[in-house]
Amino acid sequence: MSSRPRSNRRAPRRRLPMRYLLPSLLLVALLAMLMLRGYVHSEILADHRIQPPAATDHVPERILDGGPVIDTRDGRETSMSVPEHRLVLTFDDGPDPEWTPKVLDVLKEHHAHAVFFVTGTMASRYPDLVKRMVDEGHEVGLHTFNHPDLSYQSKSRIDWELTQNQTALAGAAGIRTSLFRPPYSSFADAMDNKSWPVTKYIGSRGYITVVNNTDSEDWKRPGVDEIIRRATPKGGKGAIVLMHDSGGDRSQTVAALDRFLPRLQGQGYDFVNLTEALGAPSAHTPVHGVELAKGKAWIYAVEASDNVTDVLGVGLAVIGVLVFTRFGLMLLLSGAHARRVRGRGFSWGPPVTEPVSVLVPAFNEAKCIENTVRSLMTSEHPIEIIVIDDGSTDGTARIVENLRLPGVRVVRQHNAGKPAALNRGLANARCDLIVMMDGDTVFEPSTVRELVQPFGDRRVGAVAGNAKVGNKDSLIGAWQHIEYVMGFNLDRRMYDMLRCMPTIPGAVGAFRRSALERIGGMSDDTLAEDTDVTMALHRDGWRVVYAEKARAWTEAPESVQQLWSQRYRWSYGTMQAIWKHRRSVIESGPSGRFGRIGLPFVALFMVVAPLLAPLIDVFLLYGLVFGPTEKTIVAWLGVLAIQAVCAAYAFRLDRERMTHLISLPLQQILYRQLMYVVLLQSWITALTGGRLRWQKLRRTGGVGMPGAAPRNRQNVADRKAVA
Repeated sequence: MSSRPRSNRRAPRRRLPMRYLLPSLLLVALLAMLMLRGYVHSEILADHRIQPPAATDHVPERILDGGPVIDTRDGRETSMSVPEHRLVLTFDDGPDPEWTPKVLDVLKEHHAHAVFFVTGTMASRYPDLVKRMVDEGHEVGLHTFNHPDLSYQSKSRIDWELTQNQTALAGAAGIRTSLFRPPYSSFADAMDNKSWPVTKYIGSRGYITVVNNTDSEDWKRPGVDEIIRRATPKGGKGAIVLMHDSGGDRSQTVAALDRFLPRLQGQGYDFVNLTEALGAPSAHTPVHGVELAKGKAWIYAVEASDNVTDVLGVGLAVIGVLVFTRFGLMLLLSGAHARRVRGRGFSWGPPVTEPVSVLVPAFNEAKCIENTVRSLMTSEHPIEIIVIDDGSTDGTARIVENLRLPGVRVVRQHNAGKPAALNRGLANARCDLIVMMDGDTVFEPSTVRELVQPFGDRRVGAVAGNAKVGNKDSLIGAWQHIEYVMGFNLDRRMYDMLRCMPTIPGAVGAFRRSALERIGGMSDDTLAEDTDVTMALHRDGWRVVYAEKARAWTEAPESVQQLWSQRYRWSYGTMQAIWKHRRSVIESGPSGRFGRIGLPFVALFMVVAPLLAPLIDVFLLYGLVFGPTEKTIVAWLGVLAIQAVCAAYAFRLDRERMTHLISLPLQQILYRQLMYVVLLQSWITALTGGRLRWQKLRRTGGVGMPGAAPRNRQNVADRKAVA
């Protein structure tokens, strides 16, 4: 019995494509930075509860009646007081970028020292101020990281608060400290059964707890004189004075300090550090090695998170300006466009009645091609129909030939791509006006006639028609319908008025043969040949306009995967076209005009704005989770309302039913996110030098002829005349 030899060759591992890996890593990094920022700014894991007073029967009398310095290290339960004529100024809740430097300046001017009980959140964000404190001889103590009431916290949370605070100190000043002040602490006699166990536990971790016995109550902002009165001890006694260098407006504190220091110094008081006042070794211990490296890394990470959010904030401002500028221009210019082309005296020139060649490139369009060709047979304008079969394997060409329709020709070629098919059709066309459409699109009887009327103006080289979604009954179809009416057709009105139309839709567009021949026909340099040819026509000096009544109904993708493939190609192809025509920015004449007006508009509104638009949703989620929730919701609803106004106006201009706008909020939440990821993937593909091939979408043939009129003999006779 023989056995099959086992192969030693292992199957190669499938690597995650860079276009998926980079967005994933970017998203994870962004979330990590936002979470870190939320933590450092006390927006997450913050606990603002304050324990009400409790009984004191479990607190030793010597602690309640003792001094403000409590030592519970190694099982001790002792307290100490500051000697007479010595004052230990303590400042809580800092460092603050505005007030701490002013406090330090006053202390330096009067040659006084103090103890700063810093929170980890503030020390992490303003490490230079902590370093200045240490360099100028002040002592630094811990005030927890997020400033919670520790009597509510578990031992693990207490350890975390202390450790993170020490890490921030290590990164900021290269030290660790043995001084600690609990948040919301008061005098020693305020110690109760809730706070005493915490004090003992903190002592077991090697810390001395420092409360106070003189409270300036500067946080109440009672006035400079009152702060000085409350901070002054009686009878020359020593004291630990509580003040604040953060947490609000501390102008009264600074002013009071500037008068308080020389006054008390004149009375023989020394303003010293706590360990100096007690005659003890310094509370600071230098850190080295891993601990120092961890501290530095922490500070760098916090700085990076703040920088990232600052950049995101700038990006949000930019996208806000772009979005509102685009909305404003769309509303203003699209209305002006509608009034112009619908005005009584408007005319493109003499009516265009000459015959037209309609090119229908088709690759595996068996399910759609019959509807497409039959819709053309109802045309009110004399046409010839050329179906270019681009190497179909599903019998597309045979279906058209079996229809045996007059004026319809089939041209076959090996699969070479859509641009090559269109150029092949152009070579076989007999007319000077060329209409191009997709093999999954149907025309209304008046579409061709309306589409070619702008050629009455000899300056017009191409015309963009009004592409509409034919299969809009599904949810994803309804979303694309909103996008087509608002995002495409309203845009085309705006771009028409600005004379920088970026794209003639492949589903419905018309060209002068002479204009196409001057630019070398359709190019396969990009995946967006329609955008490429439109930009080339602008650069050659031709006008490109929009014909709103030239309606075409196209079959939109019906699955997320197909939609992804289509939009990925579109966005990547648009980037390719922008890059291809980038030299127009520095050229003169019509090319320069398009390069300095049209190209920036296209880049800003079609590439940059959609790329930055996710920031609106990022800050929405951030605001919902971390606050302020109400303001965030109101702001997002405001943006949605503006979009709804624009969408409603676009639907009114296109005479569409408003009922489809019901799904607009859901479109903004779900559909828009998909478009963001597609555009990001296109950017990454471009930046990493990746190549994207044309991806054929699966068709259902569900788009029929809307309101198709029966063929009449005159139309057939006209087509025969063209043939």
